[in-house]
Formats: sequence, structure tokens, C-alpha cells
Amino acid sequence: MSTEHPFPELYGAATGVGSMPGTDAREAARTAVGALEQLPHLPELPARGPGADMIGRGAGLLVELFAQTEPSGWRFTDRPGRDTRRARSWLGEDLDALEEFTQGWEGAVKVQAVGPWTLAASIELKHGEKALADPGACRDITGSLTEGLRRHLADVRRRIPGARVVLQLDEPSLPAVLEGSVRTASGFQRLRSVDRQVAEEALRSVVRALDVPVVVHSCASGVPLPLLRRAGVAGISLDFGLLTERDDDELGEAVEAGTVILAGVVPSAGDGLSDPAGSVQGVRRLWRRLGLGPELLGRRVLVTPTCGLSGASPAYARQALSHSVKAARSLVDNPE
Repeated sequence: MSTEHPFPELYGAATGVGSMPGTDAREAARTAVGALEQLPHLPELPARGPGADMIGRGAGLLVELFAQTEPSGWRFTDRPGRDTRRARSWLGEDLDALEEFTQGWEGAVKVQAVGPWTLAASIELKHGEKALADPGACRDITGSLTEGLRRHLADVRRRIPGARVVLQLDEPSLPAVLEGSVRTASGFQRLRSVDRQVAEEALRSVVRALDVPVVVHSCASGVPLPLLRRAGVAGISLDFGLLTERDDDELGEAVEAGTVILAGVVPSAGDGLSDPAGSVQGVRRLWRRLGLGPELLGRRVLVTPTCGLSGASPAYARQALSHSVKAARSLVDNPE
């Protein structure tokens, strides 16, 4: 069993998934940095509109590829337009706010970006079909995104010199890409499944090109744990409530190989939260089923909300992040 931690300074830590409610970048950054003591994240505010959403922000990171909104959604275009400029402007605004509240910060910081397969499954080519239908387009997206991420990470490090940056790739569409259940642009058919080896290699190429730990997040069911582990990710972020006992062996193998699990156990919306220790009971039960040592809980598990918090109220979002921190501490304070 590997005992090396890809995030050695994090023990009994919690973080957010990415999105936050509202449109105020400074307030969102203040909340993320203030509540998440060990691993604050760069908030995303999709309520601002196209370009602040996950796909729009990802499109804005692409190098020499451009997209714009159409009635059907995002579509590639020949040149940067208003939507590209707006996406980049909002990202800059969010980074300005995070930089303001992390002055003198020494420690880990997480940033998020949509992964290549979800991007390909969400943006249409100029002729109208999803980019996922074209293997060449998928390769172009992967290469363009990798270069954009390299530049983005350099910008984050320049703004927060003491940060040890963690990158989260959001891949909610990955299970559907592998299963062949992504619908065509018309909605009447489904696109052919992507070969698992091809999907794995694309993710591996991104992970290897970037000099930071990479986490893949998916709040869908059927997260391909072995594929992600072979691709070299440092961590896997998922909705813990969607796991079944059939996932036990694969999750156990990932943990024993040194993969960190970002366990989404705190509801991403609701009216209130009361028992942090109770939120991680499912994690403890899984640990016992797998026969893993309780001392590994603090090293191998980070606690998060089940998904982004954009649909929550600002008050609940603050509560959910603070609750995640308390739940993570309980795993360390009471590992049994």
C-alpha cells in the first residue's frame, strides 16, 4: 500500500466543489477562503450568465479555439467574440478576488476547469454536431485545453506566490461519454461511445503536461475509478451517495494505490445541517467494509459538498462549507 500523500500538508481537510451562489466575486472568495482553512478554492459564479458557467469558462480557457453561445448552446466559431471576452473577463475578476483574500497565503489552493471529455460532449462544431462525434476535434480540444490550463496555472501562481495549486477537472459527462449515452445535437440519437483507452490516454496527457496534482470530479453515477487511477490523477471527487457496494473493490484499490478520495457527503442545497460527524458515517462504514486502517481516513479522504453550491442560498453555502470542515475534522478526531 502506498503511504505517500499527493497533498502532504492536508490532513482531515475539506474543500468546495467549485460553484457558489450569487454574482459577487469578492463575497464568494471571502466565503471560500474564510470557511475552508486548509484548501480554499476559486469560486465560480454561473448565475452571472453565459461565460461564467462551467462550459463557458472552459471555452474561455482554450487556446486558438473559440466558442460562442447559440440558441442550442455553445458552438465553435472562427474568432473570439463577445462570449469569449466575457468568459475571460469574469475569470479575471474571480482571480482578482481570490488574490485579494489570499495575501500572504502559504498552502494549498484549488482551481477548477471543465475536462476535455465534458467540453467535447457540450460544444457543437460549426456544422452543428457535438465535437464528441469527431475524434480529431476531441484531440484538438484536449491539446488546446492543456495549453490553456498551463497558462491559467501560471497566472494563479503569479498572483498567489505561496500557493501549492491543485487542479480539479470537472468531468460530469465522462460516464455518459464512455457508455454512449450522450445525445446528438438534435437530441434524437446518441453518439457512439468513446473507447475507454482513448478516453484514458487523453486524460493522462493532460495530467502529465501539468506540474500540479490533478483531481477529477464527477457528480454523476458510474464514475470510472480504475480508468482515472490509471490516467494518473491524484484524487477523485464524487457524490458519495451515488456509490454502490459494487464500487467497493475499485474504490479500495484506488485508496490503497494512494489516490485521495474527495467524498461529497454534504448536501449541496437544503434548509440546514446539524451533525457533521453523521455526514461522514457512510465513509466510516465503507472503510470498515474495505478493512482499511482508520488512521488512513485523514490522509486519504477530503470532505466536500455533493456538488457545486450555485443552487443554494448564500447562507446555506457558507454553512455547507463550514459543515464540511467540521465533518473532515471528525474523521481525524474520532477515526473509529
